[in-house]
Amino acid sequence: MEVQETRVQTDRVLTIPNILSMARLVGVPVFLWLILRPEFGGPKSDGWALLVLAFSGVSDYLDGKLARRWNQISSLGRLLDPAADRLYVLSTLLGLTWREILPVWLTALLLARELMLLVMVGILRRHGYPPPQVNFLGKAATFNLMYAFPLLLLSDGSGWIASLAAVFGWAFAGWGTTLYWWAGVLYVVQVRRLVRADATAD
Repeated sequence: MEVQETRVQTDRVLTIPNILSMARLVGVPVFLWLILRPEFGGPKSDGWALLVLAFSGVSDYLDGKLARRWNQISSLGRLLDPAADRLYVLSTLLGLTWREILPVWLTALLLARELMLLVMVGILRRHGYPPPQVNFLGKAATFNLMYAFPLLLLSDGSGWIASLAAVFGWAFAGWGTTLYWWAGVLYVVQVRRLVRADATAD
């Protein structure tokens, strides 16, 4: 039986997966600036914003795949990847809500989940544990939301393309929000088990 390797493979910083994750982080303020330009009297730059989101989605897929294939999994990469995911989600929520493409209640629902996860991370740190690793369900939720957001941005227009984008965008948003909370609940269960195990050991 093959045993999966779970240890950190490298402590190098300048690996291709880490550079991709860093580039995604740099893209966050660029994306937010592009999406909010019309709100401050600038031209509409939704096409460029969509390209930045597309790059984020491709790099999100590649950084994890390349890290595993080239044995370049690192402590830094494990921090950068989920950080980039969450910052893109938060910046997109801010931009789309500001432009009234997303309703406030949906933004509040997604932000509440992020707040819950921050509380769980704080509890883990008090018990000497690192933040929980992103699981498959959390990745699936992020992928759904990263499909939903550009489609909803595209729906902010007229014509059949905008109408079609709205239908699929809201479908992905619904699935993404549901999976996002489901993954959050699983994190809570995981944290409770670790805390209980510590209490039993004491």
